[in-house]
Amino acid sequence: MSLPELTDLNLTIDGYVATLEIQRPPHNYFDLPLIESIADALEYVDRETDVRAVMLCADGKSFCAGAQLGRAAEGPPPTGNRTGRAHLYREAVRIFEAGTPIVAAVQGNAIGSGLGVAMAADFRVATPDSMLTANFVQLGFHPDFALTATLPRVVGQQAAWRMLLTGERLSGEQALRIGLVNELAPVEQLRERALALCAQLASSAPLAMRSARRTVRRGLADEVRQAVDTEQVEQDWLRRTDDFREGVKATAERRAPQFLGE
Repeated sequence: MSLPELTDLNLTIDGYVATLEIQRPPHNYFDLPLIESIADALEYVDRETDVRAVMLCADGKSFCAGAQLGRAAEGPPPTGNRTGRAHLYREAVRIFEAGTPIVAAVQGNAIGSGLGVAMAADFRVATPDSMLTANFVQLGFHPDFALTATLPRVVGQQAAWRMLLTGERLSGEQALRIGLVNELAPVEQLRERALALCAQLASSAPLAMRSARRTVRRGLADEVRQAVDTEQVEQDWLRRTDDFREGVKATAERRAPQFLGE
C-alpha cells in the first residue's frame, strides 16, 4: 500500500512515532476529503510502517471547530444532503478502527463535530485555555460524530449527559477534572507533551500494547457505526424544525436563541 494522496493533512514519521497535522488554519473545519485523508493515513501507518503511536494535531488557532460542508462555519451544523453526511460518518468509522494508539494535541477549540474528532483518539492533551463543547442542542440539533457513544465511555454517563443536554463549554481545566482530557500543557509546550506521551506508548512492547488496546476498545467501532446511523436519523427530522432554523439564525446573529419546541 503506497501513501495515498492526502487533502490538507501532513504525515511525518520519526522513529516509532507519526505526526498527523491537519492543515486548514485558523480553525481547521473538516469535510469529507479531510476525514478520508485522516482515515487513509492511519490505515497506511497501520499496514506499511513500524509506527507505534500517532500524534494528531492541527495548524492554527483551533484544533477543530467542527464540520464544514458548504457552509460558513462557527456554529450552524452541516447542511450537506443526507447521503453526503452519511458517507462522511462512514469514513469516520475507519478512524475508530485504526490499530495504532492516537494522542490528540488539542489547542484552542474543539467544537461539536470537532470534539468528535478529538474523541477518536485514545488520549487528549489540551491547554488550560482550550475550549471543548458538544454544543449541538444550543443549535436545535442532535449530536454527531458518534459523541453519543464516545463521551459516555470516556467521562461517564452523567458527565456526558450534562455536556450533551446543556451544550456547555468546558475549559481545559474543567475537561481535565472530568477525564475528558488526560493532561494539560501550556500552548507552547503542547506538542512536546503530546509527543512525550507518544514516546511513552512507543516504548511499550508493540504486540502486547496493540493486544491490550484491542481488548479495551473492543466493540468501539461497532458502537460508533450504530451511533452515527442513529444520529443521522435524529438529525434528519430536527433539521426540519423551527428550533433548528432559530438556532442557526441566532448563531449567525450572535445572540441567544429563543426556542419554542416547534
